[in-house]
Amino acid sequence: MTFKTFILAALLLAPITAQAANTFTVKPVTVPDEKAVFATVESANVVAARARIGGTIAELAVRAGDAVAQGQIIAVVGDKKIALQIDALNAEIKGYAATAQQAGTERARLAKLVHEGIASRAALEQAEKNASVAASAESAAEAQRDVLRRQIADGEVHAPVAGRVLNVPVTAETVVMPGEAIATVAEQHYILRLEVPERHADSIHVGDTVRMDGSAAEGKIVLVYPQIKNGRVIADAAAPDLGNYFVGQRVRVLISVGMRQTIVIPPQDVTARFGVYYVRLQMPDGKTEAVPVQRGQLLPQGREILSGLHDGDVVVQP
Repeated sequence: MTFKTFILAALLLAPITAQAANTFTVKPVTVPDEKAVFATVESANVVAARARIGGTIAELAVRAGDAVAQGQIIAVVGDKKIALQIDALNAEIKGYAATAQQAGTERARLAKLVHEGIASRAALEQAEKNASVAASAESAAEAQRDVLRRQIADGEVHAPVAGRVLNVPVTAETVVMPGEAIATVAEQHYILRLEVPERHADSIHVGDTVRMDGSAAEGKIVLVYPQIKNGRVIADAAAPDLGNYFVGQRVRVLISVGMRQTIVIPPQDVTARFGVYYVRLQMPDGKTEAVPVQRGQLLPQGREILSGLHDGDVVVQP
Protein backbone atom coordinates (compact mmCIF):
# COMPACT_ATOMS: atom_id res chain seq x y z
CA MET A 1 0.00 0.00 0.00
CA THR A 2 1.37 3.40 -0.96
CA PHE A 3 1.60 6.24 1.53
CA LYS A 4 -1.19 8.15 -0.25
CA THR A 5 -3.53 5.12 -0.15
CA PHE A 6 -2.72 4.59 3.53
CA ILE A 7 -3.59 8.20 4.35
CA LEU A 8 -6.90 7.98 2.43
CA ALA A 9 -7.88 4.75 4.17
CA ALA A 10 -7.01 6.21 7.55
CA LEU A 11 -9.12 9.28 6.89
CA LEU A 12 -12.01 7.07 5.74
CA LEU A 13 -11.97 4.85 8.82
CA ALA A 14 -11.30 7.64 11.30
CA PRO A 15 -14.22 8.70 13.53
CA ILE A 16 -16.00 11.83 12.38
CA THR A 17 -17.50 14.14 14.95
CA ALA A 18 -19.95 15.81 12.55
CA GLN A 19 -23.34 14.14 12.60
CA ALA A 20 -25.45 13.91 9.46
CA ALA A 21 -29.09 14.80 9.65
CA ASN A 22 -30.43 11.72 7.74
CA THR A 23 -30.22 8.46 9.67
CA PHE A 24 -31.70 4.98 9.31
CA THR A 25 -32.17 2.52 12.16
CA VAL A 26 -31.39 -1.05 11.15
CA LYS A 27 -34.14 -3.59 11.76
CA PRO A 28 -34.51 -7.08 10.26
CA VAL A 29 -37.28 -7.24 7.67
CA THR A 30 -39.08 -10.20 6.14
CA VAL A 31 -38.46 -10.57 2.41
CA PRO A 32 -39.21 -13.29 -0.13
CA ASP A 33 -36.60 -16.03 -0.25
CA GLU A 34 -35.69 -15.87 -3.93
CA LYS A 35 -33.99 -18.54 -5.96
CA ALA A 36 -32.46 -18.12 -9.40
CA VAL A 37 -33.80 -20.40 -12.12
CA PHE A 38 -33.62 -20.37 -15.89
CA ALA A 39 -36.64 -19.60 -18.03
CA THR A 40 -37.20 -19.79 -21.76
CA VAL A 41 -38.96 -17.12 -23.76
CA GLU A 42 -41.83 -18.87 -25.53
CA SER A 43 -44.80 -17.79 -27.57
CA ALA A 44 -48.16 -18.34 -25.92
CA ASN A 45 -49.33 -19.94 -29.18
CA VAL A 46 -47.38 -21.16 -32.21
CA VAL A 47 -49.73 -21.56 -35.17
CA ALA A 48 -49.10 -22.96 -38.64
CA ALA A 49 -50.39 -21.03 -41.66
CA ARG A 50 -51.66 -23.78 -43.98
CA ALA A 51 -52.64 -23.96 -47.63
CA ARG A 52 -56.32 -24.56 -48.25
CA ILE A 53 -55.84 -25.90 -51.78
CA GLY A 54 -53.16 -27.88 -53.53
CA GLY A 55 -50.98 -26.36 -56.19
CA THR A 56 -47.79 -24.41 -56.74
CA ILE A 57 -46.67 -21.47 -54.60
CA ALA A 58 -46.87 -18.57 -57.02
CA GLU A 59 -45.88 -15.91 -54.49
CA LEU A 60 -44.13 -16.05 -51.11
CA ALA A 61 -44.26 -12.75 -49.24
CA VAL A 62 -42.52 -13.51 -45.92
CA ARG A 63 -39.38 -15.07 -44.55
CA ALA A 64 -38.27 -16.24 -41.11
CA GLY A 65 -38.12 -13.37 -38.62
CA ASP A 66 -40.68 -11.12 -40.33
CA ALA A 67 -43.44 -9.56 -38.24
CA VAL A 68 -46.93 -10.18 -39.64
CA ALA A 69 -50.40 -8.87 -38.83
CA GLN A 70 -53.39 -11.13 -38.44
CA GLY A 71 -54.97 -11.79 -41.83
CA GLN A 72 -51.93 -10.61 -43.80
CA ILE A 73 -51.29 -12.53 -47.05
CA ILE A 74 -48.06 -14.46 -46.63
CA ALA A 75 -48.26 -16.65 -49.75
CA VAL A 76 -50.40 -17.37 -52.80
CA VAL A 77 -50.95 -20.93 -54.00
CA GLY A 78 -52.00 -21.26 -57.63
CA ASP A 79 -53.26 -24.20 -59.69
CA LYS A 80 -52.98 -23.82 -63.49
CA LYS A 81 -55.71 -26.43 -63.99
CA ILE A 82 -58.21 -24.12 -62.29
CA ALA A 83 -57.53 -21.37 -64.85
CA LEU A 84 -58.04 -23.84 -67.70
CA GLN A 85 -61.30 -25.06 -66.16
CA ILE A 86 -62.53 -21.47 -65.85
CA ASP A 87 -61.74 -20.85 -69.52
CA ALA A 88 -63.69 -23.96 -70.46
CA LEU A 89 -66.65 -22.87 -68.35
CA ASN A 90 -66.58 -19.40 -69.90
CA ALA A 91 -66.94 -21.01 -73.33
CA GLU A 92 -69.80 -23.18 -72.09
CA ILE A 93 -71.55 -20.19 -70.55
CA LYS A 94 -71.36 -18.32 -73.86
CA GLY A 95 -72.88 -21.33 -75.64
CA TYR A 96 -75.67 -21.68 -73.08
CA ALA A 97 -76.36 -17.95 -73.27
CA ALA A 98 -76.70 -18.13 -77.07
CA THR A 99 -78.99 -21.17 -76.78
CA ALA A 100 -81.11 -19.44 -74.16
CA GLN A 101 -81.36 -16.33 -76.33
CA GLN A 102 -82.40 -18.40 -79.34
CA ALA A 103 -84.94 -20.35 -77.26
CA GLY A 104 -86.37 -17.09 -75.97
CA THR A 105 -86.75 -15.73 -79.49
CA GLU A 106 -88.44 -18.95 -80.61
CA ARG A 107 -90.79 -18.84 -77.64
CA ALA A 108 -91.81 -15.25 -78.42
CA ARG A 109 -92.44 -16.14 -82.08
CA LEU A 110 -94.57 -19.19 -81.21
CA ALA A 111 -96.51 -17.21 -78.62
CA LYS A 112 -97.48 -14.73 -81.36
CA LEU A 113 -98.44 -17.55 -83.74
CA VAL A 114 -100.51 -19.29 -81.08
CA HIS A 115 -102.31 -16.04 -80.43
CA GLU A 116 -103.10 -15.81 -84.18
CA GLY A 117 -104.19 -19.49 -84.21
CA ILE A 118 -101.45 -20.60 -86.61
CA ALA A 119 -99.22 -22.66 -84.20
CA SER A 120 -100.24 -25.21 -81.60
CA ARG A 121 -99.94 -24.66 -77.85
CA ALA A 122 -97.83 -27.86 -77.56
CA ALA A 123 -95.13 -26.28 -79.73
CA LEU A 124 -95.16 -23.18 -77.48
CA GLU A 125 -94.82 -25.28 -74.33
CA GLN A 126 -91.87 -27.13 -75.85
CA ALA A 127 -90.21 -23.82 -76.74
CA GLU A 128 -90.72 -22.55 -73.17
CA LYS A 129 -89.19 -25.77 -71.83
CA ASN A 130 -86.18 -25.40 -74.11
CA ALA A 131 -85.66 -21.81 -72.95
CA SER A 132 -85.90 -22.85 -69.28
CA VAL A 133 -83.38 -25.69 -69.77
CA ALA A 134 -80.91 -23.38 -71.52
CA ALA A 135 -81.21 -20.78 -68.75
CA SER A 136 -80.72 -23.44 -66.06
CA ALA A 137 -77.65 -24.82 -67.83
CA GLU A 138 -76.20 -21.31 -68.04
CA SER A 139 -76.81 -20.73 -64.30
CA ALA A 140 -75.21 -24.06 -63.40
CA ALA A 141 -72.11 -23.28 -65.43
CA GLU A 142 -71.84 -19.85 -63.80
CA ALA A 143 -72.10 -21.48 -60.34
CA GLN A 144 -69.28 -23.90 -61.23
CA ARG A 145 -67.19 -20.94 -62.38
CA ASP A 146 -67.84 -19.15 -59.07
CA VAL A 147 -66.64 -22.25 -57.21
CA LEU A 148 -63.41 -22.28 -59.18
CA ARG A 149 -62.92 -18.55 -58.59
CA ARG A 150 -63.43 -19.20 -54.89
CA GLN A 151 -60.73 -21.85 -55.04
CA ILE A 152 -58.40 -19.26 -56.53
CA ALA A 153 -59.23 -16.95 -53.61
CA ASP A 154 -58.60 -19.85 -51.24
CA GLY A 155 -55.11 -20.00 -52.67
CA GLU A 156 -54.25 -16.93 -50.59
CA VAL A 157 -52.57 -18.08 -47.37
CA HIS A 158 -53.24 -15.63 -44.51
CA ALA A 159 -51.41 -15.22 -41.20
CA PRO A 160 -53.66 -16.82 -38.57
CA VAL A 161 -52.40 -14.55 -35.76
CA ALA A 162 -50.34 -11.41 -35.36
CA GLY A 163 -46.76 -12.21 -34.43
CA ARG A 164 -43.41 -13.19 -35.86
CA VAL A 165 -42.63 -15.81 -38.49
CA LEU A 166 -40.49 -18.56 -36.99
CA ASN A 167 -40.08 -20.87 -39.96
CA VAL A 168 -40.89 -20.99 -43.67
CA PRO A 169 -40.28 -24.57 -44.86
CA VAL A 170 -41.16 -23.88 -48.52
CA THR A 171 -39.96 -21.69 -51.37
CA ALA A 172 -41.59 -20.15 -54.41
CA GLU A 173 -42.65 -22.69 -57.07
CA THR A 174 -42.89 -25.41 -54.42
CA VAL A 175 -45.74 -27.86 -54.98
CA VAL A 176 -47.91 -28.13 -51.86
CA MET A 177 -50.87 -30.25 -50.85
CA PRO A 178 -54.07 -29.03 -49.15
CA GLY A 179 -53.42 -28.52 -45.43
CA GLU A 180 -49.65 -28.30 -45.79
CA ALA A 181 -47.89 -25.73 -43.57
CA ILE A 182 -46.54 -22.74 -45.47
CA ALA A 183 -45.15 -20.87 -42.43
CA THR A 184 -45.08 -21.13 -38.65
CA VAL A 185 -46.11 -17.97 -36.81
CA ALA A 186 -45.44 -17.29 -33.13
CA GLU A 187 -48.16 -15.20 -31.55
CA GLN A 188 -47.01 -11.76 -30.47
CA HIS A 189 -47.87 -12.52 -26.85
CA TYR A 190 -44.70 -14.00 -25.30
CA ILE A 191 -44.36 -15.75 -21.95
CA LEU A 192 -41.58 -17.06 -19.74
CA ARG A 193 -41.54 -20.83 -19.32
CA LEU A 194 -39.82 -21.65 -16.02
CA GLU A 195 -38.27 -24.94 -14.94
CA VAL A 196 -38.26 -25.10 -11.15
CA PRO A 197 -36.66 -27.96 -9.14
CA GLU A 198 -39.33 -30.25 -7.75
CA ARG A 199 -38.26 -29.57 -4.14
CA HIS A 200 -39.84 -26.13 -4.61
CA ALA A 201 -43.05 -27.51 -6.14
CA ASP A 202 -45.17 -26.59 -3.12
CA SER A 203 -43.81 -23.02 -3.13
CA ILE A 204 -44.89 -22.11 -6.67
CA HIS A 205 -48.40 -20.69 -7.04
CA VAL A 206 -50.33 -18.75 -9.65
CA GLY A 207 -49.96 -15.04 -8.99
CA ASP A 208 -46.46 -15.27 -7.46
CA THR A 209 -44.01 -12.57 -8.55
CA VAL A 210 -40.95 -13.34 -10.65
CA ARG A 211 -38.12 -10.88 -11.25
CA MET A 212 -35.84 -10.67 -14.25
CA ASP A 213 -32.29 -11.03 -12.98
CA GLY A 214 -30.35 -7.81 -13.40
CA SER A 215 -33.51 -5.83 -14.14
CA ALA A 216 -36.29 -4.17 -12.21
CA ALA A 217 -38.91 -5.78 -14.47
CA GLU A 218 -41.35 -8.07 -12.68
CA GLY A 219 -43.82 -10.65 -13.89
CA LYS A 220 -46.54 -12.91 -12.53
CA ILE A 221 -46.90 -16.67 -12.71
CA VAL A 222 -50.06 -17.37 -14.71
CA LEU A 223 -49.97 -21.17 -14.98
CA VAL A 224 -48.36 -24.05 -13.08
CA TYR A 225 -48.44 -27.34 -14.97
CA PRO A 226 -49.66 -30.25 -12.80
CA GLN A 227 -46.91 -32.61 -13.94
CA ILE A 228 -43.25 -32.97 -13.02
CA LYS A 229 -40.87 -33.76 -15.87
CA ASN A 230 -37.24 -34.74 -15.32
CA GLY A 231 -37.38 -33.45 -11.75
CA ARG A 232 -38.69 -30.05 -12.82
CA VAL A 233 -41.96 -28.22 -12.29
CA ILE A 234 -43.00 -26.27 -15.39
CA ALA A 235 -44.66 -22.89 -14.94
CA ASP A 236 -45.56 -19.99 -17.26
CA ALA A 237 -45.09 -16.37 -16.26
CA ALA A 238 -46.22 -13.17 -17.97
CA ALA A 239 -43.65 -10.36 -17.98
CA PRO A 240 -43.35 -7.01 -19.82
CA ASP A 241 -41.12 -6.26 -22.83
CA LEU A 242 -40.58 -9.90 -23.80
CA GLY A 243 -41.03 -8.94 -27.43
CA ASN A 244 -37.42 -7.74 -27.40
CA TYR A 245 -36.17 -11.29 -26.81
CA PHE A 246 -35.73 -14.15 -29.25
CA VAL A 247 -38.17 -17.03 -29.04
CA GLY A 248 -36.32 -19.81 -27.27
CA GLN A 249 -33.85 -17.47 -25.54
CA ARG A 250 -32.91 -18.52 -22.01
CA VAL A 251 -32.98 -15.85 -19.30
CA ARG A 252 -32.24 -15.95 -15.58
CA VAL A 253 -35.16 -15.10 -13.31
CA LEU A 254 -35.70 -14.98 -9.55
CA ILE A 255 -38.68 -16.71 -7.98
CA SER A 256 -39.92 -16.70 -4.39
CA VAL A 257 -39.80 -20.07 -2.60
CA GLY A 258 -40.64 -18.80 0.88
CA MET A 259 -39.89 -15.96 3.30
CA ARG A 260 -36.74 -15.06 5.26
CA GLN A 261 -35.43 -12.28 7.48
CA THR A 262 -32.56 -10.07 6.46
CA ILE A 263 -31.21 -6.55 6.84
CA VAL A 264 -32.11 -4.06 4.13
CA ILE A 265 -30.95 -0.45 3.95
CA PRO A 266 -31.33 2.31 1.35
CA PRO A 267 -28.93 1.66 -1.55
CA GLN A 268 -27.49 5.17 -1.41
CA ASP A 269 -26.20 4.52 2.12
CA VAL A 270 -23.57 2.11 0.77
CA THR A 271 -20.34 3.57 -0.60
CA ALA A 272 -17.35 1.87 -2.22
CA ARG A 273 -13.70 2.64 -1.59
CA PHE A 274 -10.75 0.60 -2.90
CA GLY A 275 -13.01 -2.32 -3.78
CA VAL A 276 -14.57 -2.49 -0.29
CA TYR A 277 -18.14 -1.42 0.55
CA TYR A 278 -18.70 0.78 3.61
CA VAL A 279 -21.62 2.07 5.65
CA ARG A 280 -21.34 4.96 8.09
CA LEU A 281 -22.66 4.15 11.58
CA GLN A 282 -23.50 6.51 14.37
CA MET A 283 -21.57 5.56 17.48
CA PRO A 284 -22.95 5.87 21.05
CA ASP A 285 -20.80 8.96 21.60
CA GLY A 286 -22.43 10.68 18.62
CA LYS A 287 -19.52 10.25 16.24
CA THR A 288 -19.81 8.44 12.88
CA GLU A 289 -17.53 5.68 11.70
CA ALA A 290 -17.21 3.84 8.39
CA VAL A 291 -17.87 0.11 8.79
CA PRO A 292 -17.14 -2.44 6.02
CA VAL A 293 -20.15 -4.52 4.96
CA GLN A 294 -20.89 -7.32 2.56
CA ARG A 295 -23.58 -6.46 0.06
CA GLY A 296 -26.31 -8.81 -1.06
CA GLN A 297 -28.75 -8.53 -3.92
CA LEU A 298 -30.74 -5.43 -4.74
CA LEU A 299 -34.30 -6.00 -3.53
CA PRO A 300 -37.38 -3.85 -4.16
CA GLN A 301 -37.11 -2.70 -0.50
CA GLY A 302 -33.47 -1.65 -0.87
CA ARG A 303 -29.95 -3.10 -0.71
CA GLU A 304 -29.56 -6.31 1.27
CA ILE A 305 -26.64 -6.43 3.73
CA LEU A 306 -25.29 -9.91 4.44
CA SER A 307 -22.79 -8.98 7.17
CA GLY A 308 -21.44 -5.94 9.02
CA LEU A 309 -24.70 -4.57 10.44
CA HIS A 310 -26.87 -5.64 13.38
CA ASP A 311 -30.33 -4.92 14.68
CA GLY A 312 -30.44 -1.43 16.22
CA ASP A 313 -27.47 0.05 14.38
CA VAL A 314 -28.02 3.61 13.18
CA VAL A 315 -26.86 4.19 9.61
CA VAL A 316 -25.96 7.74 8.64
CA GLN A 317 -26.49 8.74 5.03
CA PRO A 318 -23.16 9.80 3.51
